[in-house]
Amino acid sequence: MTRLGTPLSPSATRVMLLGSGELGKEVLIALQRLGVETIAVDRYENAPGQQVAHRARTITMSDPAQLEALLSAERPHLVVPEIEAIATAKLEELEEAGLVRVIPTARAARLTMDREGIRRLAAETLGLPTSPYKFCDSLAELQAAIDGKDGKGIGYPCIVKPVMSSSGKGQSKIDGPADVQKAWDYAMAGGRVSKGRVIVEGFIDFDYEITLLTVRALGADGQVQTQFCAPIGHLQVSGDYVESWQPHPMHPEALRKAQDIAERVTADLGGQGLFGVELFVKGEEVWFSEVSPRPHDTGLVTLATQWQSEFELHARAILGLPVDTTLKSPGASAVIYGGVDATGIVFDGVAEALAVPGTDLRLFGKPESFTKRRMGVALAHAEDVDTARARAKEAAGKVQPRVPD
Repeated sequence: MTRLGTPLSPSATRVMLLGSGELGKEVLIALQRLGVETIAVDRYENAPGQQVAHRARTITMSDPAQLEALLSAERPHLVVPEIEAIATAKLEELEEAGLVRVIPTARAARLTMDREGIRRLAAETLGLPTSPYKFCDSLAELQAAIDGKDGKGIGYPCIVKPVMSSSGKGQSKIDGPADVQKAWDYAMAGGRVSKGRVIVEGFIDFDYEITLLTVRALGADGQVQTQFCAPIGHLQVSGDYVESWQPHPMHPEALRKAQDIAERVTADLGGQGLFGVELFVKGEEVWFSEVSPRPHDTGLVTLATQWQSEFELHARAILGLPVDTTLKSPGASAVIYGGVDATGIVFDGVAEALAVPGTDLRLFGKPESFTKRRMGVALAHAEDVDTARARAKEAAGKVQPRVPD
């Protein structure tokens, strides 16, 4: 893949993204800067990435027949999953037959498309430290998992998540028996694909949680090497990221353990590309939480902090090109929510937001807004993280989405 062609010509290097949200949009832009021909696929028309790709296709990606037909028609050199709700068994079948190359691998896409596959790999196969957990297929099983026999269950407080969801959808904290039914109902409503299955996790009393962006890319010797970006701290509300910042300070031993965990899980998943590894940290202790084999929403901050953003790192790594994870400046990101349920909203206050020193904006271009849908992000760089966080939040607060007149 180190020989790159000309888009829309017989020599073109073609990359297809399965899922074309705001993260995919930035990956597509990074690929296009390297002269790659891009195909953006999503479940709805005019997704953010479809607005910038060479071609846009709309299918139900969890439908094996639709997915195979599209791959046969487009014949991409690389297939890059950007969401969880994909017919990964079909991708594995096609990859095994030598018909597609999936990033990082079809197996990695399958294992990480739901929380059960990756949690069992991390805890039961690799022996990584995780919170206690159980999988449940009904409300009764959830209650039994929490209570256990002789009071030896997961206990309260605990966290309930659908086995397949993104951006914290369907995730909630249970503080006591009165919350169980509500948490189950919320998980059923928030899952990407309705599977009626959840994971319940024991609550870890952590000091903070980080995303450790981990890149598997070819080195000068032609072998895959693992590199790490500086840790990203983030704040979540109801499981959804609302702020992130980089670098997050860590005890050297905690950082060593975090990098060891990230390297072990990404090496097992294999392939090339960028992975977002989520970890809980308390003092010098580190627990594995989740991993995504693609750019991470908290990593939007790298658009302001690194010489090569997480999107550029992913694009380069999957093409077999050298990468540079060097930090350029401390920085932060703050989410801009839709605030209204409407189609084709407008944004006031953009000039005022960009007047805040050291800031930038990304408005994603999503065709439909919801009150709590992420519609944009404010970015800031500064001499230190605290200043950057304050600037990012100030800028985000000045952007006012509304229904057009």
